[in-house]
Formats: sequence, structure tokens, C-alpha cells
Amino acid sequence: MASDNFFDESREQSAVKTAIVSKYFWSWSKVIIPQALKGREKKIAYLDLFAGPGRYQDGTRSTPLIILEKAIQDETMSKMLVTLFNDKDGNNARGLQTAIDALPGIGNLKFRPEVWNKEVGSEMVKVFSSMRLVPTLFFVDPWGYKGLSLQLVNSVLKDWGCDCIFFFNYNRINMGLTNPVVRDHMAALFGESRAEALRQKLETLSPDDRESCIVEELCDALGAKQGRFVLPFGFKNDGGARTSHHLIFVSKHPLGYGIMKAIMAKESSLHEQGVPSFQYSPADKRFPLLFELNRPLDDLEEMLLAQFSGQTLSMKKIYERHNVGRRFIAKNYKDALKNLEEEKAIVCNPPDVSRKKDTFGDNVLVTFPTRGER
Repeated sequence: MASDNFFDESREQSAVKTAIVSKYFWSWSKVIIPQALKGREKKIAYLDLFAGPGRYQDGTRSTPLIILEKAIQDETMSKMLVTLFNDKDGNNARGLQTAIDALPGIGNLKFRPEVWNKEVGSEMVKVFSSMRLVPTLFFVDPWGYKGLSLQLVNSVLKDWGCDCIFFFNYNRINMGLTNPVVRDHMAALFGESRAEALRQKLETLSPDDRESCIVEELCDALGAKQGRFVLPFGFKNDGGARTSHHLIFVSKHPLGYGIMKAIMAKESSLHEQGVPSFQYSPADKRFPLLFELNRPLDDLEEMLLAQFSGQTLSMKKIYERHNVGRRFIAKNYKDALKNLEEEKAIVCNPPDVSRKKDTFGDNVLVTFPTRGER
């Protein structure tokens, strides 16, 4: 149905989604390529199993074409990138193939893009599970939830250098959890026992708490507590009152997490005291808020004083040990530490008078007072 297609519903939000994925692909590839060149196969890959027709209805390019254009323009990447695009809709698959064939310079790619027209399900999971994948960025963007499963994500993430980004319709998942007709789909996404426990939790929750609970359980199912780095980004509807979709990133490496965090922060529509919301809402531009009613940077300062009481460590170490699972970016930590130094709540080496004005380098050592000394 046309109403299922998020591209048609909100082109502005779709552009943000495409920007996040394509920017991460570029940054990820620049980190991975030097390592991949040392290997036997000397390949990297981009995999999109719900690729769509390649262009939106107004002719704007979607993610597959932008990824391929980046590869065509980069001499090294053009010799290394393997791409696989799939869409179970035959019209979409044919449209994508036509759009790919029309790209200027497409023949310069060493590995011609593959376009599949297959159902995403258990058979595809078996295929990826049985393969040893080259470093792969895996993007999953189903219209609803059919085909999206933990097994699918795990079948790609199992290998070195593989990261996953998936986009899901929150409203569909929210309704699906209480719909017995799609019980199997919810079990595939959350795990059977987790999905059942989640249903019971949701019975007494408000809509906002319900959303937080669902996203947190999904992040946990993806391995947020088992050594994986999971980062969600929310999309609000045009009125800004309700969440429509979530983009969730999963990586096994903190470097990937840090790169994606910076990208998502930049694409956030709100920044409170410089702290990104990790959400995009069209309403934020139309209806400015009194951000100072919520002061997250003040909260960060108190967190740092409490967690690192009596310790001396560099700004970089502070960031690495504290930022995972929180919406603060490196700049927020530097701003918080500069504020604490100005208030003489911490001691820094070198001190501010010896540093370039209004800077706080990664290697600046910070000594926090022991609790009770302030």
C-alpha cells in the first residue's frame, strides 16, 4: 500500500535517513579499506535487502544510488566494493536495475552490482549464516516488520568489520506486539521469551514509556549488554507529537559507535545546551522550545564528578568510559569539563591558561575531587 511507504509519507525525514546511512558508509569504508587491503580478498561490501526502486516518486535518488555514486567517484573503492540489492517487489527490483544501469561511470566498478528479487526470510538467513562475509555494511529498511529478525542481523554481524543499520516502523511494531496474528514476527524480532515478557510490561505503561520500553528491549535483544554497541535514532511525525520510525545502528566496535554517534548528533533536529536529541522532528523547526528548562549539560557535569571521584584521567578516557548508552558527544564532554574547570571543581593539566583559548584537548589530564571535598 502506498501509505506503507515511508519515502512517500515524509520526504524530509527520508532525506535525513539517507544522509545518516550514506555518511556512515563513507566514514566506515575509509576506516575499513586500509585493513581490507591487507587481506586476501581485498573487498568490502554494502548489502541492502529492502532496496526499493532507487528513486523516490519525485525522482530524488535513494540510498543505493548514492552509495554507488560514492564508489564510482573513489578510485580505491571502485575496485573493492561489492554490492547486493534486493527487493521482493518485482517492479522495484526492475526499477532499481534500470536506475543503476543509467548511472554515469557504472561500468568503472570492478564488481557489477547485483539486484535480487527474493523474499527475505529464513532461507536468506541460512545463506548469510553459511558464508564468511567480507567487511559489510548491512542496511535493512522494510516497510513493516516482515523479514526483519534477530537471526538476520546476527547472520551478517558475525564476521569482522560488519555493521548493521536497520529502520523500522515503530507504529507497526507497537501494534504488532499485541496482535496474535503477527506473534511469530514479533518473536523473530525480539526473541520469543523477550516478546512475551514485553507484552506484559506494556500493559500498564503510558505511550511515551511504552516507546522507551520497546526500543530498550530491542536494543538489549541486539546485544547492547553483550558487548555490542547499539544506538537508536527516532523520527517524529510531521506534528512532532508521536514517533513514527526508528533507525537503529549495531556494531561490535566502539570506533563505529563513535562515528555513527557524531553523524546522528549532527542530523538531530534539537540540541539542548549543545547536547543532541538523537531524534528528527519536522516540528522542531516550526515550534522553537525553551530548551533551558532542560539542562542536560548540567546533568553531565554532576555525573562526571560522581563517577570519576578521586580519579585522574585524560579527556579521551573520560569520554570512552562514559559515553556509551548516553546521548552526549565528545564536544559535550569538553564543554562540561571546561565549565567545571572554570568553577574550580576539577584540576586540569595543562590548565586553561596554558592551553589555546577555549580548547580542551583529548590528552588533557583531569583530576576529580574525592566526594565530599567540594
